[in-house]
Amino acid sequence: MYMLTGAAGVCGCCGALRPRYKRLVDNIFPEDPEDGLVKANMEKLTFYALSAPEKLDRIGAYLSERLSRDVARHRYGYVCIAMEALDQLLMACHCQSINLFVESFLKMVRKLLESDKPNLQILGTNSFVKFANIEEDTPSYHRSYDFFVSRFSEMCHSSYEDPDIRTKIRMAGIKGLQGVVRKTVNDELQANIWDPQHMDKIVPSLLFNLQSGEGVESRSPSEKEKESPVELTERCFRELLGRAAYGNIKNAVTPVLMHLDNHSLWEGKTFAVRCFKIIMYSIQSQHSHLVIQQLLGHLDANSKSSATVRAGIVEVLLEAAAIAASGSVGPTVLEVFNTLLRQLRLSVDFELTGSYDPGSSMGTKIIKTHGERQLQEAVIRTIGSFANTLPTYQRSEVMLFIMGKIPVPGVHPALPEGTRMIQIMLLKSLVQVTAGFQTTNMLTALPSSFLEPLLSFSLTEDPEVRLLVIHILLSLIDRHDNRPKFSAISIISDISVLKLKVDKCSRQDNLFMKKHGQQLYRHIYLGCKEQSSGRQHYENLYNLLALLSMELANEEVVVDLIRLALALQDLALSTEESMPVFNRCAIHALAGAYLNLICQLTTVPAFCQHIHEVIEVRQKEAPFLLPEDIFIEGPKLPPSLEKVEGEVLFLQSKITEVLGGSGYNIDRLATPYIPQYTDEDRLSKRKSIGDNISLPPEDESRNSPEKEERTPAEEITFETLKNAIVDSVGMEEQERERRRQVVEKFQKAPFEEIAAHCGARATLLQSKLNQIFEITIRPPPSPSGTISSGYGQTQSRSVPVYEMKFPDLCVY
Repeated sequence: MYMLTGAAGVCGCCGALRPRYKRLVDNIFPEDPEDGLVKANMEKLTFYALSAPEKLDRIGAYLSERLSRDVARHRYGYVCIAMEALDQLLMACHCQSINLFVESFLKMVRKLLESDKPNLQILGTNSFVKFANIEEDTPSYHRSYDFFVSRFSEMCHSSYEDPDIRTKIRMAGIKGLQGVVRKTVNDELQANIWDPQHMDKIVPSLLFNLQSGEGVESRSPSEKEKESPVELTERCFRELLGRAAYGNIKNAVTPVLMHLDNHSLWEGKTFAVRCFKIIMYSIQSQHSHLVIQQLLGHLDANSKSSATVRAGIVEVLLEAAAIAASGSVGPTVLEVFNTLLRQLRLSVDFELTGSYDPGSSMGTKIIKTHGERQLQEAVIRTIGSFANTLPTYQRSEVMLFIMGKIPVPGVHPALPEGTRMIQIMLLKSLVQVTAGFQTTNMLTALPSSFLEPLLSFSLTEDPEVRLLVIHILLSLIDRHDNRPKFSAISIISDISVLKLKVDKCSRQDNLFMKKHGQQLYRHIYLGCKEQSSGRQHYENLYNLLALLSMELANEEVVVDLIRLALALQDLALSTEESMPVFNRCAIHALAGAYLNLICQLTTVPAFCQHIHEVIEVRQKEAPFLLPEDIFIEGPKLPPSLEKVEGEVLFLQSKITEVLGGSGYNIDRLATPYIPQYTDEDRLSKRKSIGDNISLPPEDESRNSPEKEERTPAEEITFETLKNAIVDSVGMEEQERERRRQVVEKFQKAPFEEIAAHCGARATLLQSKLNQIFEITIRPPPSPSGTISSGYGQTQSRSVPVYEMKFPDLCVY
């Protein structure tokens, strides 16, 4: 029986001697691949693998061998059967020996992915995705997924001719990447998928597919039932970001920034904004500030890029700030604003110089002013958006921080136009930061370190700067949203229709007005006095008066505001001021509208009657003194205001009388308001009381004591002593009279006059001290006298103290 011949006999003999696992594997393949997997035999193979797990790696190796042979012979039916068998074995077996089987499995998947046949690539991807969803019992120390990351990323960029097949390949690539992430992200023993070498392939592949589907808006009903590549990509991208831990955010976001740079996608803004919306909504909320910091760093890195690129990054920042929850901007709040303000200043510099690199020889005009202006507006909006996410105390810090960046005229040696533009941009930023700002304690929210510099800008000659200052003040004072009800100046017969919200003034509000009230009144007075003030200025100043009356007014403040309104009327009547007719009419109209408002707030009938009588006379005889006729387009102005007198004017004596009868302070009401002048006037080049005091010429004050001649000593004789004794009696009487006048003045004069007088004396004293310091403070001279240095220069010689000539100002 051993002499059997023929091929059939030999094969039969060898077949009987084959290992059992090979026979079980062979039996799952039918004669005709169209029949599919032999299920009964597959169950036998699965049972065998579970009974003898040590054979699993051999089963895998044999299946891999058969699959490779079938791929080479283009027997794709058997290839599909082999992969189906592998999938079933993989799903059924979770023993410790599965690692070697997985190696065979991944080898076969790799073989399929390397094929140029789309069906095989998709088949291999589907098997890999099933494998990725399996949680293995034992970790793997040596498995590598580098090939799969590269191959799936390549499939995501498929350019196959047939669009349907191309879509399938790309979707397979996306699913494959999703599988790689799921398989590796939670396994510390795997290669770190967050490494830049992997993220630089995965993220751009996802963004490519996210972008490619942007233009596809309409799909057929059958296609809508299926998941599109864009939807699948977005889901995969969100899953990736959702799994990112604190230390991995940077590696995930950096490729996004690079992709947007490389493909010039910042300019369009829509796609970049969409990407970062996905990022901000997908990552853990406590990591939001990391994304914002990366965007800020990227903005700095693109400081010399075109305005459209920078504007795109800023727009993305704006959206990111809106999504970020309150407080998630992180601990580096001021760093955010510092970066934005730096970009604002750079943009202004670029606009003025016309070049991104003014030091270069190619200083051509390559910058479009329109683009830079758009960028500046975007930065300002973003500053406001960031500020809105902050609590009150942090917003106050930001306000102080921005205020410290605003150049003060005469202090910062910058170009005048550049200084003005920076001032306007930073004040616009403050307008955004203070919008909607509400606080219960005005003293802590608005410290002197912020309010005083802000009010100093109200003294500048630039009308736009002054208007921005008023807007900021209105935002800070309006805590009950009353401002929109005073959008325009008008005579309101019954203010109850406005439904104003008026709360009782708190103790903190009283302290605030006691400390800063005079500054605010002065700001309003001088703002009305400015010749460059227009309709918007007067309307906003009226708003400021109205809000002060409702938000911060006690009885003393009400009296001061009425005095201020009457002082404005006197200002409009003054012949010493050279103001245009429009400004005079506007001040009359503003004062009338405000007195009409305040009289109804005080609810004193006699006061209201007087105000209404004057308004009625104006309506008949002088309509140009009312807001309805002056704050319109093309108002009809009289040639002069010489005849404005009598019944068309509000009388201080009458108002004092009627309010005094209701318990108001008569003495204070009867005292005309006089604005208090300070050192700020000198900074703004205004003429102040201190400037009117005669000072020695500047060049005389700077003469060194060595160049001054000592005045000859007066010769003392008998006649001199006799005259001194005789005159001493008269001098004592004059001194006594002078003292009496001083005491009387301080007892009876109004507070503003006393303050102005003291301010003038302080200004004079300061100027004298400055002269003294300028003369006396010098570098220490050499003790050996004037000597010649080796370079031919002379050096001063020190003089003994007893020989020094002190200026007369130092001698007491």
